[in-house]
Amino acid sequence: MKNDKANLKTHPTWGGRFQKPLDPRVEQFHTSIHFDYRLLPYDILGSITHAHMLAKQGLISQDEAALIQHGLNKIIQLYQAGELVLDAKLEDVHMNVEFLLEQHIGEVAKKLHTGRSRNDQISLDIRLFLRDAIDDILHLLDSLHTILQALIEMHQDTTMPGYTHLQRAQPITLAQHLGAYSAMIARDKQRFQECRARMNYSPLGAGALAGSQLPLDRHYVASKLHFAGIIENTLDAVSSRDFAIEFCSTSSILMMHLSRLCEDVILWATEEFAFVKLDDAFATGSSLMPNKKNPDIPELIRGKSGRVFGHMIGLLTMMKGLPLAYNKDMQEDKEALFDTVDTLKSCLGILSPFLQSLHFNSNKMAQAVKSSMMNATLWVEKLVLKGIPFRRAHEIVGQWVLLAIQEGKDLDTIVDTEIKASNGVCRS
Repeated sequence: MKNDKANLKTHPTWGGRFQKPLDPRVEQFHTSIHFDYRLLPYDILGSITHAHMLAKQGLISQDEAALIQHGLNKIIQLYQAGELVLDAKLEDVHMNVEFLLEQHIGEVAKKLHTGRSRNDQISLDIRLFLRDAIDDILHLLDSLHTILQALIEMHQDTTMPGYTHLQRAQPITLAQHLGAYSAMIARDKQRFQECRARMNYSPLGAGALAGSQLPLDRHYVASKLHFAGIIENTLDAVSSRDFAIEFCSTSSILMMHLSRLCEDVILWATEEFAFVKLDDAFATGSSLMPNKKNPDIPELIRGKSGRVFGHMIGLLTMMKGLPLAYNKDMQEDKEALFDTVDTLKSCLGILSPFLQSLHFNSNKMAQAVKSSMMNATLWVEKLVLKGIPFRRAHEIVGQWVLLAIQEGKDLDTIVDTEIKASNGVCRS
């Protein structure tokens, strides 16, 4: 086996027409196993299904398919036990699996790649990976949405200032404010569901780009792997990464929403606002200042949104100039996808318990409403109901606001005085 391994490293599976081994510097630059190893479970799942399809079509025997499945199951067991040793000299996850399979079952392993290219193989692996990732993200979004709804129910009567331009605008309730984010999260969930549905088509059988003259049953593979169907155009199947870009775009929108929610909490936790108190278990302190209580969790989520945005831009830039079909540039998609998935899971996983831990200061919120002139718009609408044109009503109330500021009085006091002076013309 050692000699076989040395031979494989010197003459890769694609090395028949080459007369020199790869320069070691190329091997190091070229390899992707240090990140695409995460696709190994999906690579094996696709390979087992592919093997059974080959047997069904008479391209290999049923016994050979069973032996291949046995060997692949052994590899996944070693992977799950943390005992699998992968080799960078074998380039990627696909070649590592194929080499390990040959170690376990011998020459039959060489039949597995019949009718298949790494081009359609990697497209399949990524789709299977993202399909599972989206299912996990949807579960986390359900949890976040449930927590937001519970807070909304709890704070139906909690009055607070509503803001535009970060200036107090009109009175609202905390339920209204949180309800806006709940609606955003609901749309995010819908976008992920739609993204999953669009990517849920099998590329396997497309080969390198032109399909195969072998009697492959692409629909059989798609059905066994629970895809909605196959990608009909074989060039599209291997050269498109729009499904990955869509995932990163959908993720970016979600992270933007989470970042805005976190920004609100960060502001509310300041002494200047004091609308919310951070729980000790979900805040940090300062190594110098004993008085500090820092909102690290929402700050980190706000910061991590930028890396997700960057991954989306990176994928778009990577793909924008590529001719059909597959190009090696596309190897760069995986790290962006993996980090996007990890970031979303991490942020969603901590945000839900963080929100549950918050202590809202309803008295402070109500006081902020009373101490401002946020009922000015209400008075404009009362004048409109009295038949005064809106622009004129707006001007009248604006003058009352100015008078209240100049005299240091609240708006209602000024309004009462002005209504009396106008012989009740404006009385409600």
